[in-house]
Amino acid sequence: MKNFFWIVVLFIFPFENISQNLLWQGYFSYNEVRDLSESENRLFAACETALFSKNRSTNEINTVNTVDGLSGETISTVYHSQQYNRTFVGHNNGLLIMINEATEEITLLVGIRDQAGGIPPNKKKINHIYEYNDKLYISTDFALVEFKLTDFTFGDTFYISPTGAQAEVLETTVLNEEIYAVTLNHGIRQAPLSNPNLVNFNAWQTFYGDFWKGIVTFNNQLVAINSNNILYRFNGTNPIAILNVGQPFVDLRSRGDKLVATTSSRVVVMNESFAQIVTVQSSSIPDLTLTFTSGTIIGDSIYIGTFENGVIETTITNPSLFEVLLPQGPNKNNIFSITITPSGTLWATFGDYSQFNNPYPLDEFGISKLSQEEWLNIPYEELLEAKSIVRVTVDPTNENIVYASSYFSGLLKLEDDVATTIYNTTNSGLQSLVIPGNPTYGPDIRVEQTAFDKEGNLWVSNGLIANMLKVFRANGQWQSYDVSDVLGGFTSNSRMSVDKNNTKWLCTLDEGLLAFNENFGNRLIKITEGQNEGNLPSSAVQCAVVDNRNQLWIGTRRGLRVLPSVDRFLNEEELTTNSIIILDEGLAQELLFGQFITDIAVDGANNKWIGTADAGVFQFSPNGQQTLQRFTSANSPLPSNVINDIEINGTTGEVFIATSKGMVSFKGTSTKPNDNLKDVYVYPNPVRPGFEGTVKISGLTSKANVKVTDIEGNLVYEEISEGGTIEWDTTAFGKYKVASGVYMIFISTDDALDTTVKKVMIVR
Repeated sequence: MKNFFWIVVLFIFPFENISQNLLWQGYFSYNEVRDLSESENRLFAACETALFSKNRSTNEINTVNTVDGLSGETISTVYHSQQYNRTFVGHNNGLLIMINEATEEITLLVGIRDQAGGIPPNKKKINHIYEYNDKLYISTDFALVEFKLTDFTFGDTFYISPTGAQAEVLETTVLNEEIYAVTLNHGIRQAPLSNPNLVNFNAWQTFYGDFWKGIVTFNNQLVAINSNNILYRFNGTNPIAILNVGQPFVDLRSRGDKLVATTSSRVVVMNESFAQIVTVQSSSIPDLTLTFTSGTIIGDSIYIGTFENGVIETTITNPSLFEVLLPQGPNKNNIFSITITPSGTLWATFGDYSQFNNPYPLDEFGISKLSQEEWLNIPYEELLEAKSIVRVTVDPTNENIVYASSYFSGLLKLEDDVATTIYNTTNSGLQSLVIPGNPTYGPDIRVEQTAFDKEGNLWVSNGLIANMLKVFRANGQWQSYDVSDVLGGFTSNSRMSVDKNNTKWLCTLDEGLLAFNENFGNRLIKITEGQNEGNLPSSAVQCAVVDNRNQLWIGTRRGLRVLPSVDRFLNEEELTTNSIIILDEGLAQELLFGQFITDIAVDGANNKWIGTADAGVFQFSPNGQQTLQRFTSANSPLPSNVINDIEINGTTGEVFIATSKGMVSFKGTSTKPNDNLKDVYVYPNPVRPGFEGTVKISGLTSKANVKVTDIEGNLVYEEISEGGTIEWDTTAFGKYKVASGVYMIFISTDDALDTTVKKVMIVR
């Protein structure tokens, strides 16, 4: 009985509405190249969660990410079939993606990922893809899987261990109609392709024992990498050593009459006589510290994938001249936090800490800045040795001055993108944490969030000390405030915000939410768990955000609470928060009950965007009673449901969502309201045939009245704006699509003192 592979070929077009794709944009890192593949004229580079390619004729570099249809899962390998003009992308979870390069159609092939039979999810990684006679042989962590290129369906699964059990297959090749597979623990296994019963493990024999890591066919013989870091060729069944570089090989390629062997610091190109014709050392590439991951050749060009800087290109004839192939993007995909300035500049940080606020191991990932569609990546070496940078605060009076919080080194000041000062225990009021019984520990200065008040003072959250609230005053003086009276002990700090009354709201790991205002007798109130202690669902508070109506929205690790008004702090001794109760199919439910909330952002219409630790992003109405949208990796270009941070560009309405596997943005409509109507604009205009999106009317004042009529004056739409933008779905009050023609848009402020008229043309 044949051991059939569970065939599941699922064609997924997650974004069927083309207009929806236009609402999304991806901001991915292409630094970390996992694998390379090639055709005669194109190079394909697989990065952590995205791809890029170079057209050698035009030198054009194209990128593919989740906005285009990729999954956001971690990529393990890539293979391009020149005969079928398809690119295949393998993932750690077994997902196989096929890209039709002619049509750009992306197909998700889930047969390996969803394979039954008791295979654990962490044992489905795709390690290598090899093409032979209209088939792909896919090496996975549990078996060798066949994929038929003639009809793009999975074939059989070959369990090739000596007992027929699962075996980790690393790489395959074919020589003289014999297939050879390198396994992790069972040596090199061999079988004749003419055998019609390859699914029977007895059809496979051990070609050579020992421990091997890779194998290719080159110059009509087998060449393999051994775990002893030596490259061998086989004369029959006898291995003959041909190269020993003294370090592990990470990649081996046979490309025409050239053999390419790669280690983490060296690429060696050999001819058919196994003579070394080119050796490229990572140390020979100027101004870069590189770790090689893969290497290949197209014509005279050598391409080297790196872990830090994309792809390095050089040539066989001039291997001392280098070019870096690296699309624009941030330093890393796992962005910990983002900050957007009033002008729209975005800052991204990558330092992080565990759920227990532990920053170790300390990160040295630098900072990234996106301005006018250009990325600037500032490396750790230029940041005065500030480690684990977790957040950026921009000076409200001068965007060229920013403060970066380090969860180990203190507070870093940058001016015009250059680090100028590191504030620590030697030159500021910042303090190192104290470990009882270990007085010599440190310095370890845990600065998380900083925030400016209305007077231009910079408030600093300095964790695990008694005087955890600091202020760096506009006059250059530091001052500390002791908040230990309301604490059970020293606590780790998290985010902080300052409201219109200059009240500081400090989130903590295990002491709830602290509120402090020095202008009211240093009043200090703690809100935590318990009906009489503040009614929070958890004492681990992740974020506290003031909305446009001065309500405080509080996200914890076990749910959501709202303080009806921040003004209550000024005249009440105890503060109690409320849950939001909604009706779900007629039953009263608490909104986001038990959810681990990672961030809350408020848009121009006072809608709430709430990120979670594993459930994606929710957009709620201003009072939380309506779920306006929910985005997950299954129904949107979100690369992950693990949301680290959310920030909104108030001018454009663009919602930036930082996840554990990359950042995307959603071009929302909830912009901040304008002061007048002089900048109102309508887009798209004209609306062309086939367009399925909505018409946006932006630049509005708050509560502006918007009426849309046909050319004869018949009203087809009317709405009062909440923020600076509204959407019209081009229907007559939702009943039917309006006909082709010119439509008038009459806009007036809520007091009718300012008016304007716009036009939009619709072509069906």
